[in-house]
Amino acid sequence: MDKLVIIPTYNERENIENIIRKVFSLPGGFHLLVVDDGSPDGTGDIIKELQKEFTGRLHLIERKGKLGLGTAYITGFKWALQNGYEYIFEMDADFSHDPEDLTRLYEACAKGADVVVGSRYTQGGKVVNWPWDRIFISKGGALYTKLITWMPVNDPTAGFVCYNRRVLSRIPLDKVHFIGYAFQIEMKYRAWKLGFKIKEVPITFRDRKAGVSKMSSGIVKEAMYGVWKMRGFSNTE
Repeated sequence: MDKLVIIPTYNERENIENIIRKVFSLPGGFHLLVVDDGSPDGTGDIIKELQKEFTGRLHLIERKGKLGLGTAYITGFKWALQNGYEYIFEMDADFSHDPEDLTRLYEACAKGADVVVGSRYTQGGKVVNWPWDRIFISKGGALYTKLITWMPVNDPTAGFVCYNRRVLSRIPLDKVHFIGYAFQIEMKYRAWKLGFKIKEVPITFRDRKAGVSKMSSGIVKEAMYGVWKMRGFSNTE
């Protein structure tokens, strides 16, 4: 019981059973924690039914209302630390992240990296089925972040990540400021500033086939302005 995959959900009934079954089909004994923000489409009910089949491996935290990606992960991180997991993963529910790549992220972390990023923009990584304007915004945002923070990560907004527990134990989780894509940048930035080793492994990112994207202009703006604020952060605030 050393590997936990955290998946935040809001209205993912079209994907959730398939992603759970796929993760549990992998070798390596992954456990899963779903943090569901009160999905009105019944996502939580599907998970509860599957818990009968995957007793002890499938866990669920239900929250009242849509509280944001960052706070969902913080909730999951705290639960993972309290329950003794050594390797803690972030992953989307919609198959934009290939569950097969969990093994590659784990292996890189087990071999000495502290944070492993499933990266679209490192050599060998790519994006499939995205419109050109979204790719432009995403790549531009990655370069913008790198220029402002000097953090040596090519895909700072990536949401497919493996953390060694010692990283999450050192980051003051209650003081993480952001909840959207800026959350992903902030977690990597805080880890880097603490001196942890970040490694990127190439992945193919595929746009979701089912369900609705949670991307919004507010999330993009938060990331744009957030990187300037991060430069002033210390890991005690």
